[in-house]
Amino acid sequence: MQSSSSPIVLEKQTTFSWGGMGIALLAHTGWGAYPVLARYLQTVSDLPSMALLGVGNLLALAIYLPFVWRHVDKRILRSTLIWGFALVVVLRAITNLLAARFTLAIYIQPITLMTPLFVALLSTGLFREPLPPLTWSAIALSLLGALLMMSDDIGVAGMTFALTPSDWIGIGLAVISALCLAIYMILVPRTVKHAVPGESVLLMQLLALTVTGASVSVLIGEDWTRFATLTPMDWTIFAVFVVGVFLGANLGQIMSLRQLGAPLVSSVMAWRLIATLALAALFLGERLDSWQQILGALIVLATITIYLVRQGQPFIKQTRR
Repeated sequence: MQSSSSPIVLEKQTTFSWGGMGIALLAHTGWGAYPVLARYLQTVSDLPSMALLGVGNLLALAIYLPFVWRHVDKRILRSTLIWGFALVVVLRAITNLLAARFTLAIYIQPITLMTPLFVALLSTGLFREPLPPLTWSAIALSLLGALLMMSDDIGVAGMTFALTPSDWIGIGLAVISALCLAIYMILVPRTVKHAVPGESVLLMQLLALTVTGASVSVLIGEDWTRFATLTPMDWTIFAVFVVGVFLGANLGQIMSLRQLGAPLVSSVMAWRLIATLALAALFLGERLDSWQQILGALIVLATITIYLVRQGQPFIKQTRR
């Protein structure tokens, strides 16, 4: 799932394990790599966006399907609930992919990391749930950190930004994508009673994204011959994108959620930003060039980590007993 969100899993007793935490970090690394690889394939390899979404998910589906088809209750694919999730996943995936075409990967990830804060606000506004402690402080600090990361200079005239019109489009798409992910994460715990296995959800997501991506690509007339001109390096990046993110990050997330539970897995979510910064510098030449950009990244990392650990503290203490 290109939504980097928590899939629906059966409720079960979770316990802390270093193996599970290692899998969680690998999954977060995959999601941190997502905007970098997506941007590379769209701007360097010059692959059309919707064709990339359709073909990438088709290959992931072809790899995954033989292992799960016999174990999946086919009736789940006729569920209104499952296709409701599919709609949110498709919107999330399209906006996330297009955001990587229009703006830098290092600008997208701080916005994605604010998803738990969007979840808290939407849960309070829509369902009257109590707002978790320090949410407003975390929002203010996260916004400050993100603005510093996007800043060009800070002087007597105030903060200036090195953002082009294309960057603003990409940032807007990233915000919409994060809101879609927040809606998905709100809906997940409210449907636990349906006991939908994570494998079925992943299968549905791959199928929905394959059909949507390929159909939209054909309708708007994208040039699929670009796949025939890819270099060995391009194919390597594409293979890592399909196997490492579409499959690996999703399956790793499912496994770690089942072993550790959502609070523990979410507590190390900020690792995604570290992965994005490292990989963006390596593959795209995108770097934090000033002290204020580095400070902004540190603020985002510290804020999201402290906020998520604090929200999950009761659960974390329980699982370690």
